[in-house]
Amino acid sequence: MDSLTFVGNATTLIRVGSFTVLTDPNFLHQGQRAYLGKGLWSRRLKEPALQPEELPGLDVVVLSHLHGDHFDRVARRRLDRSVPLVTTEPAAQRLRRWGFAAEGLPVWERSEHHHGNESLTVEALPGIHGRGVMAKLLPPVMGSLLTHRVDGEVQRRIYLSGDTLTGDHLDEIRERHPDIDVAVLHLGGTRILFATVTMDGPQGLDFLERVRPRLAIPVHYDDYRVMRSPLSDFLDRVRTSPDRWQVATPARGETFPL
Repeated sequence: MDSLTFVGNATTLIRVGSFTVLTDPNFLHQGQRAYLGKGLWSRRLKEPALQPEELPGLDVVVLSHLHGDHFDRVARRRLDRSVPLVTTEPAAQRLRRWGFAAEGLPVWERSEHHHGNESLTVEALPGIHGRGVMAKLLPPVMGSLLTHRVDGEVQRRIYLSGDTLTGDHLDEIRERHPDIDVAVLHLGGTRILFATVTMDGPQGLDFLERVRPRLAIPVHYDDYRVMRSPLSDFLDRVRTSPDRWQVATPARGETFPL
């Protein structure tokens, strides 16, 4: 059965068909610092549900961008470097220097993975981590579309938002991919240098209205001090929306069937 296990922050284990995918591996313990570059850091508030040694066998790791709360020093030391890792082009360059089997994708390009008559495509989607000055300070970020096929027939499409803000790029994603089954949203309203650099509650609802997934699973909302928009901000807006959105909020360590 296809499923998503919420590990913490933006780290999930996604099982789709015979494939197992790890997203944005962040295994720092509660109280440890995640380093965000440019002298910035944030302390972790929640304990992750798993550590690298507890992971099942992986087919691919999908990394939205190279920030310390998405790929940390624990992942660098203890993840299996031979597992294919799909990410942005700048992140892949650095990860290859560290010995990882990293593949960098330009926007709209795809990485193909196969098991017998099954395939899993990872397609890089546009993301905007910051605007103005923040766009220059923050690393490039990508969303990802996971498309699972059996004998060439699409079985499921899962959109990982990455640390993106809302905007017209989501409309283009909707135009290209109107039939998204599951969207994993990075929320939290992260504030860095007085700028919001991840979706808050209102932007999360705007994301749903633009992308229109059949199921939404919010993540990345309360693990670090820089996150200023609690999950309730998003859920309150979903409840009062005239649209009947299907939203699942698995607890850390919980596996939710897709």
